[in-house]
Amino acid sequence: MGAAVKRVEIQAQQRLRTLMRDYFLDLDAAARDPQRRVAWCTSVGPCEILAAFGFATYFPENHGALLGAKKVSHQYIPLAVSAGYCAESCSYMNSDIGAAIGGYSPLQEAYGIAGPPKPDLLAYNTNQCREVQDWFEFFGRRHNAPVFGICPPRQLGEVTPAHVAFVRGELERLIHQIEGRFGLSLDRRRLEEVVALSSRASTLWREALETARARPAPIVFWDGLIQMAPVILMRGSRLAVEYYETLLAEMKQRVHDGIGAVPGEQYRIYWEGMPVWPRVRDLSEKCLELRAAVVASTYCNSWAFEEYAGGDPLEWMARTSTEIFINRAESFKEPFLLDMFERFAIDGAVFHNARTCPNNTNSRFGLAQRLREQHNAAVLVIDGDLSDQRFFSTAQTMTNLEAFIEQLETRRRSGNARRPAAQGAGR
Repeated sequence: MGAAVKRVEIQAQQRLRTLMRDYFLDLDAAARDPQRRVAWCTSVGPCEILAAFGFATYFPENHGALLGAKKVSHQYIPLAVSAGYCAESCSYMNSDIGAAIGGYSPLQEAYGIAGPPKPDLLAYNTNQCREVQDWFEFFGRRHNAPVFGICPPRQLGEVTPAHVAFVRGELERLIHQIEGRFGLSLDRRRLEEVVALSSRASTLWREALETARARPAPIVFWDGLIQMAPVILMRGSRLAVEYYETLLAEMKQRVHDGIGAVPGEQYRIYWEGMPVWPRVRDLSEKCLELRAAVVASTYCNSWAFEEYAGGDPLEWMARTSTEIFINRAESFKEPFLLDMFERFAIDGAVFHNARTCPNNTNSRFGLAQRLREQHNAAVLVIDGDLSDQRFFSTAQTMTNLEAFIEQLETRRRSGNARRPAAQGAGR
């Protein structure tokens, strides 16, 4: 047996640990301070508006992911089911509701705080799924807090000016609801500042992800799942911008020095769909062993928005939150994926069929098959879930991954591989 392959740790991650601790401790302090307010928000929701109003903003989806990564979701989902929530509904939602009922939070162990901060307001956007509305309604009742929401058009092919105008109107309505409920007045200049910072962090994040077009890729999907935290939790802050400036500089240096996230990189993989949070480490180590670099994903790109060039900040918010991949029709998704395969020189794609997340699963209506048959793409579909490990077979999935890599090697030797031209590669 050869020596185990070891990764080179991303140095910026040391700073990230401090940022995360400070973020959660500040949320806890805000919830205890009568002079401050806390808002809960969905991950691609109207956080810029909340930040401009001065709310400390918390994201329950992050808590759902933490429960999955801690491998405890399956313990708390039954508590949500006992409260009337279907076991096959979103496992983020069910595990988060169940953990609240059971009085548990991973934040207790990580940061020494009791759990999520008590909300003064909950604000959602159903651009991802309808479950976020029901999720927030549960906690609105639990904490006797107002729940305001935005419901944009869904499953769009082309995003038209009429779509954007409608969502912009929804954002204006949200602003008026918050002003009326809390006696506040939104500073529109402050909103422009927050949106500009949000856009800048998002742009830097996209540029960091784009460095994976190089061979070897300096960053992979498994890294992105950690590094994406500031662009979700701290979007609209200077801290997020500064962090991604540091991360991008480190990734560019890695490209220059030829340092890959997967030493001896042989295969370049695209990950389509949600992470399998309870098995991220197992999957990461298996890919490392197989010399397979997961160089791009739909999930990490979900927060790589188009740049804000000034003008109406609400129009930018409306357009970016409506154009996200999860909110689009398959007529948009298929060419998007093909373009990603080309730009990142992908050898094969892994589609995750997440049992409780149909909204972010794209292997259910023939897309994976069309990519195979019409575009000669190598595609593997694995079954699992984002948080509930009872839906995931580790042994079967690892065997399938090994067989998939063998398939890629056979295609390569036979000359039958779909070989997109590598771009932005090398030193």
